Amino acid sequence: MTPAGPDPLAQLQPLRMPDPVGWWPLAPGWWLLAGLLLLGLGLLLRWLLKRRQRRAYRRIALAALGRIRASYAEDTDASACLAATNSLLKAVALRAYPQREVASRSGEQWCRFLDESLGEDAGFSADMLVAQYRPEPPAGDVHRHLQLAERWIRRHREAA
Repeated sequence: MTPAGPDPLAQLQPLRMPDPVGWWPLAPGWWLLAGLLLLGLGLLLRWLLKRRQRRAYRRIALAALGRIRASYAEDTDASACLAATNSLLKAVALRAYPQREVASRSGEQWCRFLDESLGEDAGFSADMLVAQYRPEPPAGDVHRHLQLAERWIRRHREAA
């Protein structure tokens, strides 16, 4: 039997939709992700700053090499230029490698060390590297030697 009277379904009100879910406050997972991201960025920044400090000697050496080039362009004294370049290379090598590996090397050993520490056969000439010990500068391209020295300063591998 059906009840007499108004239809009960007609008395129903329309469904109310809940308020949309907002993006704020963030869920704990997003806070964790943001924290890890900030931590990662902080560690990356710290690593980059330490790397820059470790490599400061290269920037200083390149500036000194620029002064040697300018001096050579002004007075064209090949002996003085080659002696200053070799001294600079030795100073940079002493900064980057243990003293026992660098200090006693000269001539062919020094030339071999420079090539090996660059990781390629750079083509350093032993005659150019020991020019400071000779009364006359060797016959060779001083500009090429300066380019090799710059490449070595920029790219040499540091001691572990």
